[in-house]
Amino acid sequence: MADSSRLLQLDCDHVWHPFTQMKQWRCADQLIIERGDGFYLIDTNGHRYIDGVSSLWCNIHGHNVPQINQAIRDQLDRIAHTTLLGLASPPSIELAGRLCHITPGSLNKVFYSDAGSTAVEISLKMAVGYWYHSGKPKKNRFIALQGAYHGDTVGAMSVGHSDLFHRPFESMAFACTFVPVPNPCLAIHEMPAGVWASEQETLNQSLLDQCLNELTATLKCQAHQTAAIIVEPVMQGAAGMVCQPPGFIRGVAQLAREYDVLLIADEVATGFGRTGSMFACQHEEVEPDIICLAKGLTGGYLPLAATICSDEIERAFCGEIDDCRTLYHGHTYTGNALACAAALASLDLFEQNDLINHINQSAVIVSDCLEILRDCPHVLDVRHRGLMIGIELGQHQTTAELFGPASQAASQICLAMRPKGLIVRPLGNVIILMPIPAMDHTTLGHMLDIVVDTVANYPW
Repeated sequence: MADSSRLLQLDCDHVWHPFTQMKQWRCADQLIIERGDGFYLIDTNGHRYIDGVSSLWCNIHGHNVPQINQAIRDQLDRIAHTTLLGLASPPSIELAGRLCHITPGSLNKVFYSDAGSTAVEISLKMAVGYWYHSGKPKKNRFIALQGAYHGDTVGAMSVGHSDLFHRPFESMAFACTFVPVPNPCLAIHEMPAGVWASEQETLNQSLLDQCLNELTATLKCQAHQTAAIIVEPVMQGAAGMVCQPPGFIRGVAQLAREYDVLLIADEVATGFGRTGSMFACQHEEVEPDIICLAKGLTGGYLPLAATICSDEIERAFCGEIDDCRTLYHGHTYTGNALACAAALASLDLFEQNDLINHINQSAVIVSDCLEILRDCPHVLDVRHRGLMIGIELGQHQTTAELFGPASQAASQICLAMRPKGLIVRPLGNVIILMPIPAMDHTTLGHMLDIVVDTVANYPW
């Protein structure tokens, strides 16, 4: 067993953690995860915790999965990494074929990278380059949704601005038009929970109509200069698990076609079964021009991302050498052989275990188990699509008033779950639950029992 105190001191001395206020981090005891076993994380002191965040939304089948482990070992015996610059490799070829077969519509060309942000960056270049090489260079701007999050590289930050995350870096971002998304959460904050529940369907339709009308007005003015609309379909995860009303993503897709702009679907978080279908676009039979994948692509094992586009978009970059149409973009570890081998094994497990069906069964359990929290006076809303779950907290249902930033209510509740054997993380006032999709129903039930017990009995 590792020396926890020595490691923690080294960590405090040298590691800068993402999305973490390091002053507070260094003042508290922290977990150091040393091992994984199925749906559990094990720290350096031997304590076991249910992985309630899927290791930041990426783990699909659990930890130490024999089939994925073996696929990586087998590939390691051949070669760990080469390059796709001027060469090809079997696992990247096989994976591209599999991805094009399962993604929606006529997406048929795969460009690999290593993270969600880079997948989005590539999609933006593809969109602008497509119009440039098609003789419409003025179509070089983007329309995105308010509250969107697409990553933290400069392009991704530009189309997914968060004031909290990105304010110091606004000077680095390019201009983007943001349109409202039908956000039922805003209605929750403006009226008591009982009123919201009784009027939910009517308000959803009103929000849907308002937002699609505003997008229509924006496209009438800006379509001539717009390369693409970029969306997180069905669920905006980092916004606090904001569920879009049915019909929204279909309406956006129809408007994109009508006004001749591309549609980019950022499925980094929503892809690979998280919302109850393999890809969230499939809930409304939407066929994007470009889709961005990462996180669950390798089952949560290794960094790998894919930006997949139509043949038409890729053809715009084809020509003679002196045409200079090449997409001059790439990454050292593009199409890494080990990561592609893990991804292929992960896709095999989806089929072998009928995982999408299992996820939808799990989603019913989530609904049933968390229903009791709707009666908790400090719970404003419980929402989910598939296994993407948000529990929004506030001062009281009767006022729908949120907790101030200083209260750290959601953070404290999440920490209170750790001694009970569960690791989850909040986003502001929202407790985020992201069970591993393959999690057995007994473990899932135990996880949800911990959540309900902690929230319902918290000493507010």
